[in-house]
Amino acid sequence: MPKDKDPSDRTAHGPRHVAIIMDGNGRWAQARGRPRLFGHHAGARRVREVVEACPDLGVEYLTIFAFSTENWKRTQVEVAGLMSLFRRYIARETRALHARGVCVRFIGDRVRLDAKLIELMDTLEEQTRGNTGVHLTIALNYGGRDEVARATRRLAQDVADGKLRPEDVDVETLPRYLDTRVLPDPDLVIRTSGEARISNFLLWQSAYAEYEFIDTLWPDFTADELARLCRSYGARDRRFGSVKT
Repeated sequence: MPKDKDPSDRTAHGPRHVAIIMDGNGRWAQARGRPRLFGHHAGARRVREVVEACPDLGVEYLTIFAFSTENWKRTQVEVAGLMSLFRRYIARETRALHARGVCVRFIGDRVRLDAKLIELMDTLEEQTRGNTGVHLTIALNYGGRDEVARATRRLAQDVADGKLRPEDVDVETLPRYLDTRVLPDPDLVIRTSGEARISNFLLWQSAYAEYEFIDTLWPDFTADELARLCRSYGARDRRFGSVKT
């Protein structure tokens, strides 16, 4: 997919690309006296409703933050439970995602992921590659700084190999080496759970994104709330550094 050359060219009616930091699963579970993994399972079920809501809202691209490079610091029990959840989710949802015409891709560093999970990810990407519905991107073992570092290494190698001249490197060059190189930049970034930080998510890509920090915990997030946020986005005056004349 071609990337937008100028963010000001995007439609003013609603976001084409929505990115979501799905936060609050653990707190949602603990408030109910349940283990944190119970909340992660509830959050995984919420993804389907949000994906299904996107076409009617004009959202062509949806990117969700499933597991960050920093999440390895959690307890071994929680990390192992999350990896098991990812495997089960992909195996269970592959047929349904394909039937709905969803095109799925994963971003992030796969080095630390287990072989079975990587196999499932590859299969899901391959089976849905030609679909033309919602483009669902799942950030798994992803960190914005890590992504930029990996991209910079690849760019530096191309310079060393003579494939790229240093003087030709500009702001249009690095995005071609990012995990998201085939995606347009996000228009709207949503973070649930009341936290007001971006947590190393899509650092380069979100330079001109609008942000919504909402109190709703992710397992309680609904298609109606997504619709409300998309309407709010459409009402914003987005000048991208310019002024109205």
